[in-house]
Amino acid sequence: MTAEASNCRNGAKLFVRALENEGVQYIFAVPGEENLDLLEALRESSIELVLNRHEQAAGFMAATYGRLTGRVGVCLSTLGPGATNLVPAAAYAQLGGMPMMMISGQKPIKSSKQGLFQILDVVDLMRPLTKYTRQISNANTIPAKVREAFRLASEERPGAVHLELPEDIASEVSESDTHIFQPSDARRPTASTKSLDIACDMISKARYPLIMIGAGANRKRVSQALIHLVNVTGIPFFTTQMGKGVVDERHPRYLGNAALSAGDFVHCAIDHADLVINVGHDVVEKPPFFMHPGGKQVIHVNFSAADVDPVYFPQHEVVGDIANSVEYLAEQCGQCSSHDFRRFMEVKASVDRHMADKADDGRFPVIPQRIVNDVRQVMPDDGIIALDNGMYKLWFARNYPAYDNNTVLLDNALASMGAGLPSAMMAAMLYPHLKVMAVCGDGGFMMNSQELETAVRLKLNLVILIINDNAYGMIKWKQAQEGFENFGLDYNNPDFVKYADAYGAAGHRITRTEDLRPTLKNALTSGGVHLIDVPVDYSENRRVFDEELVNLTCNL
Repeated sequence: MTAEASNCRNGAKLFVRALENEGVQYIFAVPGEENLDLLEALRESSIELVLNRHEQAAGFMAATYGRLTGRVGVCLSTLGPGATNLVPAAAYAQLGGMPMMMISGQKPIKSSKQGLFQILDVVDLMRPLTKYTRQISNANTIPAKVREAFRLASEERPGAVHLELPEDIASEVSESDTHIFQPSDARRPTASTKSLDIACDMISKARYPLIMIGAGANRKRVSQALIHLVNVTGIPFFTTQMGKGVVDERHPRYLGNAALSAGDFVHCAIDHADLVINVGHDVVEKPPFFMHPGGKQVIHVNFSAADVDPVYFPQHEVVGDIANSVEYLAEQCGQCSSHDFRRFMEVKASVDRHMADKADDGRFPVIPQRIVNDVRQVMPDDGIIALDNGMYKLWFARNYPAYDNNTVLLDNALASMGAGLPSAMMAAMLYPHLKVMAVCGDGGFMMNSQELETAVRLKLNLVILIINDNAYGMIKWKQAQEGFENFGLDYNNPDFVKYADAYGAAGHRITRTEDLRPTLKNALTSGGVHLIDVPVDYSENRRVFDEELVNLTCNL
């Protein structure tokens, strides 16, 4: 593009103005030649371009930005292979309820001399993965499409949106009077008083009510309202994996996390309950428990109505702003003398004993209980851990108490490997004053390990803990559970210490269990990017999940 043309108000500049109008801070990107006009417009803008080493990681970072801030995270790719690399991130954001916009390039659509080289129908590809996907075919429509995409990405339930900006539309001169649309002030509707009063009546008539906290409750206002509800009513609570930390898990009424769908200690409480007040859960999460016809009643409290599923079919729904609904229930229901929580407190005592068991076990390789305990001991109350997906995620969900919302970032919706490191990087960027740790298996880490270079280049303060078993450990556990022979799941890893050093990070290898906690502590306090390789003994999977839980929980 010539210097004269660059002074024109082209589609790319209009696009960037629309993004600035939405308050975009960062764009996470792996640009291509189809993005060059947009790249030039970004060079002159207030938006910071974060160059990633893979589009998947760029998308995971944008989604995590949305999760942590409630604002739309933005990522950028070229056409074809770049756009298809955003697919896991699109699904991650869409299922996880994270507001994210993807921008992809495309060859000129008005005239092209390259045939079908690298051309895919990306808009159609993204349709089942997003709330909104459009190709921009006229520069003058850019502001309206950007505003609509942001509106839909942010609206409950949040999710992914996509806009395709073809090369010729990016360079196309727009009309001088093209209007930039300001975000509108929208208030979420409040649940009807009638539905809230029915819920209060059900709570007052229940003998053994229990509160469940899901991913949709992971909002600041909802967190405060739920603390109020628990304190006023005294009703015990448990969480789904993605509901961790909404209420401080040191609370005396916290019973545990439903990391498994059945058969854990917390399910003794769930089975005993005659009413579950289900706040912020939907069926994208792996079921925390199974409903059965004729069983306990469930009240669904959420921004939107429940998706009916064979394992989830609530008898009553309170649909509207969750925080307002929970505040109403706290004020109108209050304590009820007929409620009986003795059984729940017995379950809590058993859970607490179980979680303390072997937390300081000194055997080597290190067992999961010790790893979780050592991480909890070195992380401050407001420290953030970002979990990748693997066997250790179950251990952290069950055994790691979270003290605040969004201090445990895990994904129990898409549950994609490779998300842990980029998520932690995003948290470290947003909150440089907080301690941040990525907890990854060796398999998940290697799926986006090239982002070590990005983390070092951005001068992040970040600790990466690699739990190393030279295998896809969760699938090995499942394979053994099904009675199959060990086959097809073992591999070799690089020397992770040398690998970290090659990127300019500090590498550490744990060779004695007693060295893990001080190594973690030193890495967190010294700053910069640190990678810690810890061998894990996963024999505890079978002992705890396949044997101990079956024997102990049945005898509570």
